[in-house]
Amino acid sequence: MAHRQHQISTPDATQARRVSSRLPASLMASVASGLLLGACSWIPGSHLVGISETSAPAGGSIGTVVADEPQAALVGHDVLARGGNAADAATATALALGVTLPSRASFGGGGACLVSRPGEVAQSITFQTRAGTSKGADRPAATPADFRGLYLMQLHYGTVDFNDLIAPALNLASTGITVSRTLAADLAAVRPALLADDGARAIFGRGDASTLVAGDSLAQPRLAGFLERIRVAGVGDLYNGALADVYVTAAQKAGGGLNDDDMRQTLPLQTEALTTRQGGVDASFLAPPADGGLGAAVRYTTGVSAQGTVAAWRASGNTSLAAAQAALNSGRSGGGSLPALPASTSFVVTDHSGMAVACVLSDNNLFGTGRIAGSTGVVLGASPARTPQPLLSAAVLRDQRNLRAVIAASGQNEAADAVGDAARAATHETPIPHEGAGRINAILCHGNDSCRGSTDPRAAGLAAGTTNDSRN
Repeated sequence: MAHRQHQISTPDATQARRVSSRLPASLMASVASGLLLGACSWIPGSHLVGISETSAPAGGSIGTVVADEPQAALVGHDVLARGGNAADAATATALALGVTLPSRASFGGGGACLVSRPGEVAQSITFQTRAGTSKGADRPAATPADFRGLYLMQLHYGTVDFNDLIAPALNLASTGITVSRTLAADLAAVRPALLADDGARAIFGRGDASTLVAGDSLAQPRLAGFLERIRVAGVGDLYNGALADVYVTAAQKAGGGLNDDDMRQTLPLQTEALTTRQGGVDASFLAPPADGGLGAAVRYTTGVSAQGTVAAWRASGNTSLAAAQAALNSGRSGGGSLPALPASTSFVVTDHSGMAVACVLSDNNLFGTGRIAGSTGVVLGASPARTPQPLLSAAVLRDQRNLRAVIAASGQNEAADAVGDAARAATHETPIPHEGAGRINAILCHGNDSCRGSTDPRAAGLAAGTTNDSRN
């Protein structure tokens, strides 16, 4: 890994292994390789620690995080407060969401992130799941794509060690979270199907044929063990090592049909973003294969239906960035309709230097397959061969190198239309509309040091950040 400027964990890896080795045998699960995976009693610190406090800006805004789940937003903001940049905070937020909102952002799913720095072409990083190729699966699962995608983004743009950014999520899994309104609503929506699986019922059930409700505590020791294994052995272990064998075996027992080759071939893709310029504002959008970006971009430039644009794009069989940029430049929209699309969750991040990151994550279905990957504690994502591709949509707007807006959305079929409409509103400095099923998370700026987070008032998200806004 490239050299990193900061570190955010006080105990070193040797200490971590030494303390973990003293765990009671009852808290560990043996795997065929002789490696251990299970509940860990050692957690590196009760808070995110170790980033040099002097690396944080002395004044003005440190940045903002806006997410659908409050505990994850606070994790990202803590990274910013201790000197991490937007890529670091986005990585930590995404990993925290794997613990606090596994219904939409479990480690068994995938997603996409848009990364924008002043004076540079924005980059689109897509980490799509793959369908399992083993036969005989009664509940086909997706390969886990999040870790490789987030690692790629943080390696190229972050300033701290990736493994240290796992620590907050690990802490949340081990010590427990408070079930949020968002997670509770998702649990209630799929209660009968989810409780039909013994593994899922053990995690999310209350023992009385009901699921956890808002305000309940949820500890996930097996998931903490999974995260500890990755923190010590590295991300590659999940795709090429002993942890890959553990995950594949567990997925097969859960009817997921994954194999080692499926794991190895799960690779992220980084390209330039889709771009357009209107009224002196440069707008960047997620690029294919995250085709919700194209839908949002066409909605932004022409006002036509983003869903129709995406439906026509998918029917065309085109997949290249060049073809999508040509379609955007020509104003071609197309028609058609999309089937019911999978649920997702979004978040946006800015930092004091003007970097912006907008991400969307999905399990390809609410709670994926509804089953757990054995001793890993991971909710298995649903196979993309069995469900339509989620609509992943995000945008970043800049004006003369100053940040104007960072936008991402969930809302299944209406996510891309919501992003396009929010981008149009930000360009014209009018209020962001909150209509239909689309749910917007946004950061609106007037200069890099004057940004304010905005969550959808109909949702239960959180905007966490400090501002230096002379207009207030």
